[in-house]
Amino acid sequence: MNYKVELVEHRKEKRIAVWFENKLELIARIKALGDARWSKTLNAWHLPNTPENRLRFKLYSLPVVHLGMDKIEHVEKFRRYLYTKRYSENTIKTYSEALKSFLLFYQEKEISSIDNEDVVNYYQEHIIKNKLSSSYQNQIINAIKLYFSIIKQTAISVEKIYRPKREKLLPNVLSKEEIKKILNSHSNIKHKTMLSLIYSCGLRRSELLNLKANDIDSERKLVIIRQAKGKKDRIAPLSDLILTMLRDYYKMYKPINWLFEGQEAGEKYSEKSLQSILKQALEKAKIKKPVTLHWLRHSYATHLLEGGTDLRYIQEILGHKSSKTTEIYTHVSTKSIRNVKSPFDDL
Repeated sequence: MNYKVELVEHRKEKRIAVWFENKLELIARIKALGDARWSKTLNAWHLPNTPENRLRFKLYSLPVVHLGMDKIEHVEKFRRYLYTKRYSENTIKTYSEALKSFLLFYQEKEISSIDNEDVVNYYQEHIIKNKLSSSYQNQIINAIKLYFSIIKQTAISVEKIYRPKREKLLPNVLSKEEIKKILNSHSNIKHKTMLSLIYSCGLRRSELLNLKANDIDSERKLVIIRQAKGKKDRIAPLSDLILTMLRDYYKMYKPINWLFEGQEAGEKYSEKSLQSILKQALEKAKIKKPVTLHWLRHSYATHLLEGGTDLRYIQEILGHKSSKTTEIYTHVSTKSIRNVKSPFDDL
């Protein structure tokens, strides 16, 4: 929902004012947050100024005074530290935002006095109460453990910070027929090539967008994925069909720097635009599943396994550090399961 939000003092009480379009479903959503009131004076709905609501409306991204200059400085120092350690842009952003979220929750408390009980309270009052995922909790834990292990004055015992039990979720996989519908839905050769390359090489979203023209080795029929997750280079095989598609695309668009560029020449294609391409493809293909770009990577790995490719090669192609990560695809492969005859058929 599109909205404007501000910290206000209303009738001598600190509140969060929210302005949005006057629609019944939006009003119902704001009422569901608890202690939401309408003000004729403000001409807005307003909520209690609590850490949870400040996080919910991302008020930590407003002027730095809301978090406190000392804590903003700590977050910025942490960000610089991560840069010097050569963490990826995505990890730096994730860890910095995670730390900012945690410190905002305790904005009235000195950092040196935050202890393990505060961490547990944050789990209960923010993560569990807002039904946030265990993977998000792990991101918070990674940021907290790293940050408090590098500062000198702390009441936190880093080694006693526990992690939640991970959910054992299976990767989401599409059938080959669904993949074909998605990849054939776009007539625009650029859009079609981008989605096709993700599936045909098992690429992550960022890996596709970071490709340059010279990363395509047409002679050896390989794509070189440079400095991917874990700061590792790797290679993936290119099919003849995708090579033909890439050549046609290159002749038409003639990219200067990145293999796939935005509207401005030499500018990297944006993640938001790439997600929009997939969304349009799903609408055209009339697929109602909540498909993400990562589903294409999962589907590629599963289809390779079902086609008889050795799990060790799949691990290398996907760039998995551990074989256990790759082994999860054995649980979604239906090649052997389809051959199991149900006793129901013999009744």
